[in-house]
Amino acid sequence: MEEGEKSPLLSQDAGGQEPPLSRSSPLTSSHLGPAPWEKWAQRTGFGGGQAPTLPWGSSCLKCLTFLSNFLFSLLGLLALAIGLWGLAVKGSLGSSWGGPLPADPMLGLVLGGLAVSVVSLAGCLGALCENACLLRCFSGGLLAFLVLEAVVGALVVALWGPLQDGLEHALRMAITHYQDDPDLQFLIDQVQLGLQCCGAASYQDWQQNLYFNCSSAGIQACSLPASCCINPREDGASINDQCGFGALGLDEDAAQSVVHLEGCGAPLRRWLRRNVRAVGGFAIAVVVVQGAELLLATRLVKALAVRKGAAESPGLGGAAGPVHPSHGPCDRPPAKLAPG
Repeated sequence: MEEGEKSPLLSQDAGGQEPPLSRSSPLTSSHLGPAPWEKWAQRTGFGGGQAPTLPWGSSCLKCLTFLSNFLFSLLGLLALAIGLWGLAVKGSLGSSWGGPLPADPMLGLVLGGLAVSVVSLAGCLGALCENACLLRCFSGGLLAFLVLEAVVGALVVALWGPLQDGLEHALRMAITHYQDDPDLQFLIDQVQLGLQCCGAASYQDWQQNLYFNCSSAGIQACSLPASCCINPREDGASINDQCGFGALGLDEDAAQSVVHLEGCGAPLRRWLRRNVRAVGGFAIAVVVVQGAELLLATRLVKALAVRKGAAESPGLGGAAGPVHPSHGPCDRPPAKLAPG
């Protein structure tokens, strides 16, 4: 045995027990390595703070991203619940299985609420769990929303004139199918009550309806909906559905004391011109909020990538294990015993 080398037998104490391995022993630092769950904890940030914590600025980004997406996920789930409730009340939910999708505004509310809630929950969970994959999915969904909104806005601006010109035609089609769809009936009634008008160009447009036409054999013949009446409630708590009975059979002088004679086409165009700035401002605010969320998510993903690189780089307590001054990864292995 060479001089300066110690026998393994001499390293045992008097009781015949070997000394415990040091924390920097090659068996603990280089051969075994960190356990798989420790590697996962270092990557994700769970497991007692083994991964470096985010800086203060990145933590604020995380909180803002979580809170904003939590709010939007609640709004999306609320819209989804309202849409499902509307479909269930009208019976469209059960009858649509196995058949074509119903042409129902509630279905659009269901699809929109589902898309918003899924994308917002991805951003919410991605920020809470510091998961870069979920945050990238959220950013992709938000970018798709922005592109779709930009396309719709460009089409509305380009077709603004034809849309206004087609209002009367759309109103006439809605009057013709007034009894066919409860949602359409509610919409027409609200327009006529709010704008104090009746029909598309005049109250005589209701002659195009099969039930209100004077040649009809039903009890509603030569009548108008209660929303056309000047005083539909007649000083009562509920709307009098019979206030417009026989109004189409009266001359204009007698009818103008009972119902509105002006059509809804011109008042609706004036209402749109007055409120187009408010609608445009609301749309711009929504786009700005979505752009801010996209920026927050992008910066948070970059911060997580920097944190992951710092955790996995040698010498910073990452996946390669802590480096000690006297036992680094490039130290000379222990000398072997000479034969004999």
